[in-house]
Amino acid sequence: KLNFCNIPPGVNPEAYQWFQTVDTDRSGFINLKELKQALVNSNWSSFNDETCLMMINMFDKTRSGQMDLFGFSALWDFMQRWRAMFQQYDRDRSGCISGMELQQALAQMGYNLSPQFSETLVQRFTVRGARPGIQLDRFIHVCTQLQSMTQVFRERDTSMTGNIRLSYEDFLSGAVTRLM
Repeated sequence: KLNFCNIPPGVNPEAYQWFQTVDTDRSGFINLKELKQALVNSNWSSFNDETCLMMINMFDKTRSGQMDLFGFSALWDFMQRWRAMFQQYDRDRSGCISGMELQQALAQMGYNLSPQFSETLVQRFTVRGARPGIQLDRFIHVCTQLQSMTQVFRERDTSMTGNIRLSYEDFLSGAVTRLM
């Protein structure tokens, strides 16, 4: 039974309930292992380590390698938005996004990228041995990395021409600070 009196302001009640279930060691924090056990794709496979680590890094405000209840609640909202978008574009309900479906999703997000680029992303992020397509965890990973890299690009594209000049080290710095 959920006791609504204990839920701090600003925390989603569903996220609160899920946090209590996922925090198996009762530390008050969610670590990588707990998060990985909690998140599943539509075929019931666990989320991959890279995506889980990326999420912890995004929502770990204390830089401790784990999330508190507030970070987890923000992650919950983040996940609901990405899951809804994934389901919107997974038109054949296969549990995977094809190159064409990814192209349409990215276009809706405002990215003017070629179909070839979408196919390259699908090839890169398809689970080895599976039929081509991106599962939810990798879809979130791809889209979040794209947003981060776009932010780096926009910071340098001050004249908003869609072109930038940067040194190799500037390029690496942007990649390291946003993606690693």
